[in-house]
Amino acid sequence: MTTDRLSDTAFIRYNRQIMLEDMGEQGQLALNNAKILIVGAGGLGSAAAMYLAAAGVGLLVVADDDEVESSNLQRQVIYRETDVSLNKAQAACDQLLALNPLVRTRAVKAKLAGFQLVMEVQQADIVLDCSDNWATRYAVNQACYQHQTPLIAGASIGWRGQLLAFDFRQSSPCYQCVFPLSAEAPPQDQNCRSNGVMGPVVGTIGTLQALNAIKAIAGVGEVGFGLLQQFNGLTGKWQQVSIGAAPCCPVCGQQEQREVV
Repeated sequence: MTTDRLSDTAFIRYNRQIMLEDMGEQGQLALNNAKILIVGAGGLGSAAAMYLAAAGVGLLVVADDDEVESSNLQRQVIYRETDVSLNKAQAACDQLLALNPLVRTRAVKAKLAGFQLVMEVQQADIVLDCSDNWATRYAVNQACYQHQTPLIAGASIGWRGQLLAFDFRQSSPCYQCVFPLSAEAPPQDQNCRSNGVMGPVVGTIGTLQALNAIKAIAGVGEVGFGLLQQFNGLTGKWQQVSIGAAPCCPVCGQQEQREVV
């Protein structure tokens, strides 16, 4: 559902954003009319989702098949003790509506894959990959590339986090260019359950995913498309590397032959 003007209630609520010279009412309207898909409602997804809802993104689709556990509450700050044992996507959507009843949410209580993933990506203006496993990351990357949907991917483990953004509406490298998939030695999942993680580091990356999504939708600032940004929570330092398309990448290596299906 799109609109060409903000309600009085929305104008008052988002006034501090509208005051920003680069945003204005048109930038806020763009957020109001946007649909964002968040894949994964863990530490990254919970931080990103809350800031996107607070900023007034019109529709947030949150996908996760997991249930809230007590150990999640250390970093997945969207949840409360009373949410333990509930589905994460549904519990997150409930909290988002409590935060901002002006937005709409939809919970996908499943691990997105196959046709369902493709359909959700096709309908989104931008996708945030907040998942915690390689299979999902590769699948999301491929679906976004095929359907020319911008992708902002985050990850965090221990004291470190990383942020990548790809604008598939134009010629672009992809996630698999940075992390090639080898059939002989597929990457092993490293997650918070097996390696531990510092909560504010996850929150930092998730918050920046939300910030970049807002900038991409409103058409302001620099999103960092085509960059790999790595954060060290122990030192507080960032490293930034430009990403080039890998000619042999099975996803984007033959960009002139891309077919949207």
